[in-house]
Amino acid sequence: MRDGNDKGIVLVMVMWVLTVLMVVILSFSTMAKTETTATLSYRDGVQIKFMAEAGIERGIMELLYRKSRGATTGAESLPEEEQVLKVDGTYYSFPAKGGLLKIRLISEAGKVDINAAPEMMLKNLIANLGVKDKELDIIVDSIMDWKDADNFHRLNGAEDDYYQSLPNPYKAKNANFDTLGELLLVRGVTPDLLYGSGGKKGLIDFITVYSGSATVNINAAPREVIMAVPGMDDGIADAILSYRQAHEIKSIEEVRTMVGDQYAFMSPYMSTGEGATYTVEAEGGKGEKGLAYAVKAVVQLDGDKYRFLYYKNPERLRQWHVQ
Repeated sequence: MRDGNDKGIVLVMVMWVLTVLMVVILSFSTMAKTETTATLSYRDGVQIKFMAEAGIERGIMELLYRKSRGATTGAESLPEEEQVLKVDGTYYSFPAKGGLLKIRLISEAGKVDINAAPEMMLKNLIANLGVKDKELDIIVDSIMDWKDADNFHRLNGAEDDYYQSLPNPYKAKNANFDTLGELLLVRGVTPDLLYGSGGKKGLIDFITVYSGSATVNINAAPREVIMAVPGMDDGIADAILSYRQAHEIKSIEEVRTMVGDQYAFMSPYMSTGEGATYTVEAEGGKGEKGLAYAVKAVVQLDGDKYRFLYYKNPERLRQWHVQ
């Protein structure tokens, strides 16, 4: 009888030991799987990060090649390996080991320079982003006040008296903008207006502090910037965009027939000068895993050399991300 009880106790103990071992093994297996997944995820993250950084270098190489060719067009008649990339924000995709690389080149001359552009062009651009009436007047006047040398504010503008009355007071700069982010210090400018929100583009996509030009390069300007040219309408903007898809605009005279009677009024705001400063945006991604990493740089070319004026790593992802 006693032997039977002993055997029963031993069986129970064996069952408990087996249960504990199974729990330990299961826990170890789960932990190993988690660690493996985390390691692979980290590896993929590092891979697409370096892929995006390599994309910046690829973009700079394309810009140097573009300059060496003395070309400012896609030159589609050339073999694919000899074609130059456009600098109007066109997206280009390149296969990369284990993923896909996307880059785009943007001439800063195709944007509105907030330090040099005429007030009317700046006002039109902001109005086209949906800002109207009194709010529009406040923002434009305040931008002009921020960069002028005096301390007298415009009708709807702001100078030291306004900024000193804020909970965290500061003074108006009374000098040119050094960065685009500086706009957030200006009365009326909000993060949503500057950076965009809800899928809506922000002002930052269409302005610059690097071109130093009062005109915009219509070969590189996006539609929003072209529409900011005083006197511009949808029909003329569409005609210019359609024409430049197949033809590089060498001279403003080429758009005379598209502009018509408005040519004398509009032509002083447009140019074909490309300048030497460009934005390069690059993104590495693994489409099947939904992973993407973006880098943005502004570079200035000088012969066969270049220097970075701005570098952000990582850059926030936009709608052009890898699918």
